Amino acid sequence: AYRRKLSTGWLAVVSLLGLVSVFFFCEYLIYYPVILRCVADGRSTGSTLRAMVLSDTHLLGAVGGHWFDKLRREWQMERGFQTALWLLRPEIVFILGDIFDEGKWSTPTNWEDDVRRFHRMFRHSTDTELVVLVGNHDIGFHYEMDWSKLQRFEKVFNSTSTRILTKKGINFLLVNSVALHGDGCPICQSVEKELVKLSRDLSCSLQVDSAVEGCEGAESLPPTPPIMLQHYPLYRVSDASCTGEDAAPPEERHLLFREKYDVLSKEASQKLLQWFKPRLILSGHTHSGCEVLHDNSYPEISVPSFNWRNRNNPSFILGSHSLSKCFLPEESTVIAVYSSAGALLLLAVMAHCLCFKSVGPLLPCLSLCALIGKHKYL
Repeated sequence: AYRRKLSTGWLAVVSLLGLVSVFFFCEYLIYYPVILRCVADGRSTGSTLRAMVLSDTHLLGAVGGHWFDKLRREWQMERGFQTALWLLRPEIVFILGDIFDEGKWSTPTNWEDDVRRFHRMFRHSTDTELVVLVGNHDIGFHYEMDWSKLQRFEKVFNSTSTRILTKKGINFLLVNSVALHGDGCPICQSVEKELVKLSRDLSCSLQVDSAVEGCEGAESLPPTPPIMLQHYPLYRVSDASCTGEDAAPPEERHLLFREKYDVLSKEASQKLLQWFKPRLILSGHTHSGCEVLHDNSYPEISVPSFNWRNRNNPSFILGSHSLSKCFLPEESTVIAVYSSAGALLLLAVMAHCLCFKSVGPLLPCLSLCALIGKHKYL
């Protein structure tokens, strides 16, 4: 009896330590080796801007969000983001829209709760600037958006949804792509008017002669083409040409995109390219990765969702002297580790019980394991 109690006690202690270790690994440690793969590719000098770009966090709201779904996926995003900040030390972080899943219909109370959770998850030091763009789930699709939703979003993130942000000589053009339907709606007119002004400012800044006609009163910007960031991708037929481990599943890549819903319209896309001639476009919305070259001149990268709810292998972009794609742990890997640990614990408990039930406390359990299947138990 004494040996049985001692063995049971040791089994309980080892099992508890094992479960704690597995939990600590899956919920904390696993993020470090995965994200560390980006460190070697992302080194920069003091004069090089270090930027991190992610998209489509989709914080669940009060209507469609189950409490466990919120807990699991939000913890994953919080640990992924905080680990990336600690390891990669970005100076600026961009989130390309769809911050919230239910911003388009959130009540004031639910909106405040969503914002509170966002600020907790994506907290950062004063050394890092967080820049958030608007997406269709934040203010609604074009037919759902209105001034109150847009102004509520802009107030929370202390910025206008269409502007140019300059960091270390790099012009970042932030575009409210939800308002680029071209149908003359009040918000659309306001955004297009601002884009025309920004295009003029950039064009005048690129001129060698600052006294060029039509440039009077233009804002002076670094004379470099911008990096354009927006939620919707520019127009493309489908994801058929997209490759890589974060691309859409093969059965979805040939599905045709709808203009003004999945991607911007041809007209809006051409306007942006003609007005700004960007050196790079970064977009989200599709939840999958893709690289496209528009007009054989303008590269676009679609950034996948940062949320396990939308894909098994979330990722983000790290930019310094070059661009690196950084992955978070795969949800299937974490589930497999938990499942394996549970199966091992179950086998250990079964072996312990069988050992003391069948052959007595004096025979080591290893002997029983070797003889399983050769004895009948009472």
